[in-house]
Amino acid sequence: MANPQKSAFVAIVGKPNVGKSSLLNKLLGEKIAIVTSKPQTTRTRITGVLTEGEVQLVFIDTPGFHKPKTKLSDQMVKAVTSSIQDVDLAMLVVEPSGNLNEAERGLIENIRSQRIPSLLVINKIDLLKSKEQLAERIALLMEEYPFDGVVPVSVLNDDGIDRILAELKSRAQEGPHFFPDDTLTDQPERVIAAEIIREKLLLNLQQEIPHGTAVVIEKMRERENQEIMDVEAMIYCEKSSHKGMIIGKGGGVLKRIASQARADMEAFLGVHIHLQCWVKVREDWRNKELMIKNFGLSDPQ
Repeated sequence: MANPQKSAFVAIVGKPNVGKSSLLNKLLGEKIAIVTSKPQTTRTRITGVLTEGEVQLVFIDTPGFHKPKTKLSDQMVKAVTSSIQDVDLAMLVVEPSGNLNEAERGLIENIRSQRIPSLLVINKIDLLKSKEQLAERIALLMEEYPFDGVVPVSVLNDDGIDRILAELKSRAQEGPHFFPDDTLTDQPERVIAAEIIREKLLLNLQQEIPHGTAVVIEKMRERENQEIMDVEAMIYCEKSSHKGMIIGKGGGVLKRIASQARADMEAFLGVHIHLQCWVKVREDWRNKELMIKNFGLSDPQ
């Protein structure tokens, strides 16, 4: 007789830039969430699905928990708090040293109020100078909240990922799988394509400009009888000066962004991509709720 199916919904939460999206990609064995060294890279909830045998884990990668400064960042924080309400288990990702900050305290309070099982994942242990540092950090966090498990990891070095999966699988509950077993993400291909372009904007542009950009895929169509997909993308920015920087001298920056994005899209979608990108100015769009909604960045309720 086959073992009964089990599943668990897992929210990955933490302050900006602790490695949540990198961890999600490692757990899935496939890149679905964009990754940069800049904080607040993830803007919306991204669902990744891992099915191994009878166990299905559904991961929700959330934006970094931070103090909102625009209507967009307010939406991002709401996405975090609402994600914790909908899951079987919360996984708090933290760095391996330092004192508790406001964002971590806020996330722990959310976990406490929901009374859900929780796993403390301490990432970037490769940066530690001594094991004593790690022990002090664990003691500090466990004093704040009695987590059900603690797993030190280095996502960069692929160290500890198996231990996280073992912890999560042991907490899965009997019940049907919510997605077909071959599902990787619930995100439409258009969303993945837009996120890939935005990642390249973050990697190629100065600190503040890319956070004022949004990407909308206006066309995504595979050619008949050909393994070629035509993709047309509109990049929105907040200032005319930013538009010039995104395009670059002789269109050089935009060409580089498009070339890098095309390579990632081809790897993910398994077809040749013909990508065209344009840039438009929409002043202060991060504070305009209708634009946030039109760009697909409002938290679905």
